[in-house]
Formats: sequence, structure tokens, C-alpha cells
Amino acid sequence: MTRIAIVEDEAAVQEQLTGYVQRYTRQYGTPFEVSVFGSGVEILEDYRPVYDIIFLDVEMPHLDGMETARRIRALDSDVLLIFITNMAQYAIKGYAVGALDYVLKPVPYFAFSQQLQKAVNQLARRVRHYLAVPVDGGLRRLDAATVYYIESEGHRIHFYTEDGEFSAPGALKALEEKLASQPFARCNSGYLVNLAQVSGVQQNTVLVGPYELQISRPKRKAFLAALTDYIGGEGV
Repeated sequence: MTRIAIVEDEAAVQEQLTGYVQRYTRQYGTPFEVSVFGSGVEILEDYRPVYDIIFLDVEMPHLDGMETARRIRALDSDVLLIFITNMAQYAIKGYAVGALDYVLKPVPYFAFSQQLQKAVNQLARRVRHYLAVPVDGGLRRLDAATVYYIESEGHRIHFYTEDGEFSAPGALKALEEKLASQPFARCNSGYLVNLAQVSGVQQNTVLVGPYELQISRPKRKAFLAALTDYIGGEGV
């Protein structure tokens, strides 16, 4: 389960953000374990790197969010930091401590959910998913994250990856089912695209790594919806 910490000195905002996380879970079915801290001093006391995401208020008494973030980052290089602030210029400083992004107060649910979704997607990308692909004389272990796209041709499937191209016997539908938990979607009936490798869409063409693939009319709506959902609703 994804663990979230909310560091915020205002009780009303603590309650609001906790409610937003619960609303996100109802909307998307993603479970979270939430811990709430009233100050930077409080979360830093006996800090252990057990959190996946920390929402951190910038303007807090005694120890502000930026200094809290610096101390957290010295203890935890992996946690995703998202700042909550009244002024965007403060949040820009957050990139010095590797912050993922920021949300402006007063925090609307939509903006909060977009940042939470972005963080969830980034966490998902850290989890490696491997495929055992049958090749001549044995099996090939393939990291799904390195795949640009997979093409169907008759009774064979072609893999286009960061490490080159190869083919294997099989059906695209069966492979699509194996990758159901991963960010893959069809841009047409013959191509299964890794959404994490998409750099852009231009009219009826999707740019995937060094490749340009056609988006068919029947698949366009579902493909763009999957892509938009993957990148956090920012659109294409």
C-alpha cells in the first residue's frame, strides 16, 4: 500500500487534504495509508524512510517546509515531495531538493488529485515488470519499461525496445492481457504502445521513442483517454 505523509500546521487543511486522499481512493480505487504531522519538527523526529509521498506545507512556524525538505532529503533520497504553498515563487525553490511539484493554496480537489496521480504514476514506473518471451532455443527476460511498442504480424509479435528489435511467436491479445497492470494501450489494432515512452501526439500520429505510429480512428478515443489518464490528466 502507498504511504502518504501530510505535513501541515493548519488543522482545517490537514482535514481537507486527508479527505481529498479518501475521495481519490473512492474515485480510482487506489488505497493509501495516511499519516498527518503538524510541523516539520514532528515528522523529522525519529524520521524513517517509510513514506512514498509527502505533501509538505512551505509556510510553517519553527521549521519551514524548505528546510524540512532538505533534512528529509538527506535521510531519504526516494520519497516524492509535493509542496503546498500560498506563493508559487517559494515552490520553485523546491526543485533544489528534488520536489516533484507543488499545489497552491487554497487547494482545490482537482489540482490535488492531479499531483497525487502524477506521484502514483511515478511510483508505478519504479516497479519493474518483466516478461518471459519465448525465442528460438529458450526464453528472453524482457523489462517492460524498456519497450517502445509491440507489433502484431500474423502469428508473430515484434518487440521494439531500447535495446533493439526482436520477434517471437505469439498473439498480441495474450501479451496485452499480461501487461494489463502496466501502462500499455493500443493506438491501432496492430500496435501496443508503452505510454511511458510516448513523447507526443500530432494529429493521427503518436511519437514513441524514435518511432512514429499511426493512430486509427476506432482506437483514437480510447488511446488518448488512456494516455491522458497516465500522464495525470494534463491532456495531449
